[in-house]
Amino acid sequence: MTMSFTKWFFLFVFLWLMDSMQGQENLTGYWQPQFAVSYKVVGSYSHNFSVANRNYIFDDGEFTLKGRQVDMAHFSQLKIRDNQSIALGVQYRFRNNFEDKENELRLTQQYNITNKPFAVRFGHRLRSEQRITNSLTTHRFRYRFAMDFPLVGEKLDPGEPYFVGSFENLLSVAKHKDPQYDTRVSGQVGWQLNGGIKFQMGVEYRIEDYSSRLPQNVLFLLTSVQLSL
Repeated sequence: MTMSFTKWFFLFVFLWLMDSMQGQENLTGYWQPQFAVSYKVVGSYSHNFSVANRNYIFDDGEFTLKGRQVDMAHFSQLKIRDNQSIALGVQYRFRNNFEDKENELRLTQQYNITNKPFAVRFGHRLRSEQRITNSLTTHRFRYRFAMDFPLVGEKLDPGEPYFVGSFENLLSVAKHKDPQYDTRVSGQVGWQLNGGIKFQMGVEYRIEDYSSRLPQNVLFLLTSVQLSL
């Protein structure tokens, strides 16, 4: 069952990506690998550090491979209940090393709640962000609904795969600019490995500024390694 699900998932993803890239004119495709480390500081307080590299793989109607940005982020998280947490984050985006764009400092405030009635875990995440560049500060408000579940049995053990899916809506507002509405849908398959390591891969589809006359379609190929100490 597991191998069948994984095989059909990636076959569907491949066919969908090829169809989307051929059928959309205002489409950009990225590959984004990420590495993250999390560890408990004391009690219910923990830290998370991550670095991600975003690269063009489809731009202006052509396949390519070139860098776009590097993101470095840190989150401090405090569990306020077994299934609830709050967090503060800071991220710096290096953009002008790759393109003629401004670098960005991002501050994040987060509340997360999960519940697991059966083998499936559901999560609700609220975020507010301040995206700061030299020329503009943008305030963004995000809500994400996510679910994850093991693909073998009802409990995730080392060496076994799992699935993670999410749906997220975003609102961005800035002075002298119209509000921007975005939607994101993602699906990833991951493996719980020994030593607190998780490996995930999958896709994310974004519709950016969907209330405008020309919404932007964005596809991500996602790969990540997560280490829990």
